[in-house]
Amino acid sequence: MSSIDVTTWSLEQTSPDDHSPVPLPPGGPLRVVRAEVPSPELSRFLYTAVGGDISWTDRLPWSYAQWRQAVERPGAETWVAYDRGTPAGYVELDAQADGAVEIVYFGLIPAFRGRRFGAPLLSYGIQRAWDLAERHPGREATQRVWLHTCSKDGPHAMDNYLKRGFRLFDTQVESETEAAQPGPWPGAYA
Repeated sequence: MSSIDVTTWSLEQTSPDDHSPVPLPPGGPLRVVRAEVPSPELSRFLYTAVGGDISWTDRLPWSYAQWRQAVERPGAETWVAYDRGTPAGYVELDAQADGAVEIVYFGLIPAFRGRRFGAPLLSYGIQRAWDLAERHPGREATQRVWLHTCSKDGPHAMDNYLKRGFRLFDTQVESETEAAQPGPWPGAYA
């Protein structure tokens, strides 16, 4: 197996005023709905469907119990984008200590990329990160929204984050074993 260098960039917003939003198209085909019933099956589907062609592999070995723990943790939210009833992508949020909210995963299923859904979906997710405490009584108000992206992500990811007002706060380069792109099921992109 060969190895590749992967650059990971960590980005943040420290005020809702940092956000440069792009609204969802009014009356358009895209709508975003919170998955209010935690579902390991839905989360795994979204993870593999969105990340299968860009080598999202860290959660693939997870057991059902690990998926369940991730979606049921306090302050976890999954927001699903639909195009005329079909899942098109998602944003996964994780409320953390000290008012931080991480955008853990964000992306579009390959068939929905290139349709100008990325900017409005990311904007929607950022807004939900900033107002997350309103949906979780007793949780501290959001003070910081952060995420990381890497050189394996789509070619427009970093530009989208920067245009939405994120600022870089850390960069790391690590060598990792090159993995096959698993797709939404093994061999989908063989």
